[in-house]
Amino acid sequence: MIGFFLYYFSYICFMEQKKEPDCFQLISKKELESLSENRTQISYLKGETIFKQGAFAPHVLFIQSGLIKVYLQTGKSKVQNLWMARTGDFLAFSSVFGEKVYSCSAVALKDSELLMIDKESLAKLLKTNPEFGFRITSKNFKSEHHLLNLVASLSYKQMRGKLATSLIYLSSEPFTSENIFLYLSRQDIADFASISVESVIRFLKEFEKEGIVALDNKNISVVDPDRLRVISETG
Repeated sequence: MIGFFLYYFSYICFMEQKKEPDCFQLISKKELESLSENRTQISYLKGETIFKQGAFAPHVLFIQSGLIKVYLQTGKSKVQNLWMARTGDFLAFSSVFGEKVYSCSAVALKDSELLMIDKESLAKLLKTNPEFGFRITSKNFKSEHHLLNLVASLSYKQMRGKLATSLIYLSSEPFTSENIFLYLSRQDIADFASISVESVIRFLKEFEKEGIVALDNKNISVVDPDRLRVISETG
């Protein structure tokens, strides 16, 4: 019976999309059993807050299914969107390394299923299974790389360049199957680009006239990625 449970748990809870490396294939049955005893599955409805910046961070979260917006509260009513997390991604992974509170906030953009994993159990696994740790580090490097690009964009780019950079990120390969713009308001896009909503609307119309994007209500399709990339690079 326990063997069936472990197989079911690994398949349903820890299997990532085929395009992504499956970190949990490297876990032994004993290690998987330990994780399964120290996790809780929880459902979030669209629009629900998953965790709040500054709150105590007791767990690492694994996205079993869903789409999550991660953002930074930079003022009383000012937000900087940081990245999008999806099925197979971890959230609050820094808690494994001693971070006691959440450094940002996260909200579900659609109904999502998450696993809350005990951070001590995961830390132990990282120490005893270096190959697993390497895979996890590799996945998290992608988020770090995106944040470095975000800092560079906010530091020196003009508004058109900032919006172009955000559109490139949001239309990149990990999100092409999500129809991600259907879940994002123009305010969300503005908070990714760190510009005003009015500027987003104006520049999107300019990009449409220039044949760079196609607009269909909320949906945005990048028609000419090369020109969008030039705008992003030149700022």
